[in-house]
Amino acid sequence: MTEASRARAPLALLALALTLGGCATAPRGPVTLNLVAINDFHGNLEPSKYTWTSAAGKTETLRAGGIETLSGALAQWRKEDKDLLFIGAGDLIGASPALSSMWADEPSIEAMNLIGLKLSSVGNHEFDAGSKELLRQQAGGCDSPRPAKACKLMPGFGGARFTYLAANVLDSATGKPFMPAYRIEDVKGVKVGVVGAVLQGTASVAVASAIAGLSFIDEAEAINRELPRMRADGAKVFVALIHEGGKTDEAPDQPACSALKGGIVDIVKKLDPAIRLVITGHSHQGYLCNVDGRVVTQADAAGHLLSRIALQVDPASGAIADIQVRNVVMNPEQFPADPKVTAFLAGVKERSRALLARPLGKLGVPTVARKASDAGESPLGDLIADAVLAATRVHGAQIGFMNNGGIRKDLETSDAALTTNFGHAQAVLPFGNWLVVMDLSGAQLKRLLEQQWQRPGASGATILQVSQGLSYTWDEKRPAGSRIVPGSLKFNGAPVDDAKTYRVVANNFLAEGGDHFPEFAKGSNRVDTQIVDLDALSDFIAKNPGAGAASAGLAPSVRIDKVRQ
Repeated sequence: MTEASRARAPLALLALALTLGGCATAPRGPVTLNLVAINDFHGNLEPSKYTWTSAAGKTETLRAGGIETLSGALAQWRKEDKDLLFIGAGDLIGASPALSSMWADEPSIEAMNLIGLKLSSVGNHEFDAGSKELLRQQAGGCDSPRPAKACKLMPGFGGARFTYLAANVLDSATGKPFMPAYRIEDVKGVKVGVVGAVLQGTASVAVASAIAGLSFIDEAEAINRELPRMRADGAKVFVALIHEGGKTDEAPDQPACSALKGGIVDIVKKLDPAIRLVITGHSHQGYLCNVDGRVVTQADAAGHLLSRIALQVDPASGAIADIQVRNVVMNPEQFPADPKVTAFLAGVKERSRALLARPLGKLGVPTVARKASDAGESPLGDLIADAVLAATRVHGAQIGFMNNGGIRKDLETSDAALTTNFGHAQAVLPFGNWLVVMDLSGAQLKRLLEQQWQRPGASGATILQVSQGLSYTWDEKRPAGSRIVPGSLKFNGAPVDDAKTYRVVANNFLAEGGDHFPEFAKGSNRVDTQIVDLDALSDFIAKNPGAGAASAGLAPSVRIDKVRQ
């Protein structure tokens, strides 16, 4: 090598090093982050009826969802993108069919583990069995307030392998989050901050004793204050999971819907502008909306839909160039199941078969419906109110009440003889609430019924179902607070006397003032009967062959009526 070439060699090596270094740090092009979202699964391990109308105007009814279908869809989409992030917006458990609820919802937790859920906000129904039970379902173990159900399906329950998030749920004593507020996920080299919250009004839709010691603060405020922490942890893209929702008349597959209304809208408008994607729940609707420059999604409920979301992201800055969203119907015919999930479900069903099939008695109609008349009375609501009254007459009860939100399914029959079984009944009343008997004056009864239209923070009226003997007429043209037509409120045919005491029964959720009925919490001479509402219904069916026939269909109401203009 000549002297000149030896001199040039270091320069060539330096040039090569600089070139290679430049290649290593060259800006990357946009990357696509694929997310799939679920909300309000409610333990629906099997498919259930789903009727929907598409943006093209086509109406379809099918059995959709179920963990086998979900597993097939996710497996298919993961073949397209192995880095797909599967996340949820709460109410994965609670208000579940018997196949899940009879085992303390452990099958649903395990199902979400099997299909690779990574994160979810808590929902109000995650608190159904109390905060201690929620922590057990997260961490695993058998120390449960439901010892008859916990760890009975599979010994040594291991808990959720996904993480529940709850930025706005605080320990009242310490002021600190009850559960993690957020997690950072590294997806294709991009750090994504996922933060979760539940509706601030959880106290109005949860049993008070179940959330004792917890406080629920403003959703947007809680989420916004976590952003500096997420940024400090390296997050460049931000996604909010909020268990609160809205409603729209637009189709669930309508892109860029613009008519969303409800509690979620104001929350979204208060969020930090860095949050471009908000995945919601609670209102059991499918929508793909734009609100204040953000994309706001929801995937109906019960696993009927999954939301597919594609974010086009600059990996260096985290800037989102585009968000594409689709709601996909979970049609079992289109998504063949993962064999592991099929085997798991078969095992749960086999363990459950005998108990679920236990006959209770014969109904008077093939289906006792929960659909209400225009006055607000339903055949199934009548039946349950009569059943809770019958179960507590020994405690002096005269009037029974039931809340519509606690009735989760129609009461169905199993055969041509109109036999119903334990599985059908538990699908109707999955919460395991117990019955509380109390005294209310006639004046309190009137105030209680007027509260059906006085619901701060809630949307629309909620008509309580009442037992045989109580009747009234209401008028929607009258102002809130005086909608009961004067003189129409009667008990056993006689006008209710303001000064007289009446003995009433309701489930413990209502008895603690839940569902915006504070008058129940003021009842005196209370007796916590420890009678479970499901047991009361089961016993009533067994003792009353043909139950449900008198109130079948949607004929003009006989207990609750309204003035028709």
